[in-house]
Amino acid sequence: MTASQLYLPAGQATTAEYDTQVTPESAGWGYSSLRVVTVPVAGTHTFSTGSDEVIVVPLEGSATIEVDGSFVDLDGRVDVFAGPTDFAYLPIDSVVTISAANGGRFALAGARTDRKLPFRYGPVADVPVELRGAGSCSRQVRNFATPEAFPAAKIIACEVITPGGNWSSYPAHKHDEQSESEAELEEIYYFEISSGPNGEPGFGYHRTSSSPNKEIDILEEVRTRDTVLVPHGWHGPCVAAPGFDMYYLNVMAGPAKERAWLISDHPDQGWVRGTWADQAVDPRLTPIPDLKGS
Repeated sequence: MTASQLYLPAGQATTAEYDTQVTPESAGWGYSSLRVVTVPVAGTHTFSTGSDEVIVVPLEGSATIEVDGSFVDLDGRVDVFAGPTDFAYLPIDSVVTISAANGGRFALAGARTDRKLPFRYGPVADVPVELRGAGSCSRQVRNFATPEAFPAAKIIACEVITPGGNWSSYPAHKHDEQSESEAELEEIYYFEISSGPNGEPGFGYHRTSSSPNKEIDILEEVRTRDTVLVPHGWHGPCVAAPGFDMYYLNVMAGPAKERAWLISDHPDQGWVRGTWADQAVDPRLTPIPDLKGS
């Protein structure tokens, strides 16, 4: 695929039902998927998961999720910058209805699999939230569906908040081959950027560059509801322009039997991690809310 097919500005991947729709078929790969749906006030959205396990992640608003006669209520959140959220795990081969009394927007993060696990609720109190990096590399990572946090067949998913002026997905890293130190994973980045004090549209940047024997070259200005596909290569940094906070949802899946998130740092940039011990974490990210104690 060309770089233009891997960067999907807001609206380019819109369909009749979805604000954004990326399938394994449209991406030209085998596993990772993402749909974003807007449900109107007092509205519903019904769909089939088919061959994908799916996690419903509220971006704005709350909802009731029905799967084959069973129900889960999601409290959700006002927006993605308000903190982590509860979520619902949907099995393959299921008919699902999302009902939103007050309306909302919901991400459907998916992974192709033949393994059917049960319909489950993921409480916000169980979402591990970590502060990663330091100084201008400080970011908040919400590991709601990483292998250590939540059992699934294939999908790995997390959210990242990068304060304005900071860098994340840095050092650049890759996971495009199967080895003792890496897990082969396709990755989707879905972005939302905060607005300025008078509603000015926010922006940032995303970079993906070639790894050994795997050519790719992406350097894009990203804005709210843009999506970037990473089939391979060194990806990062993601840079939030000063004054505009950056959010992204990462969705990953791959062919390995073991569900693992293993990466290799770019050899020219890995040393940066060693500088963080002498820097303070950006105070805009501290303290992390004690969700389990609230």
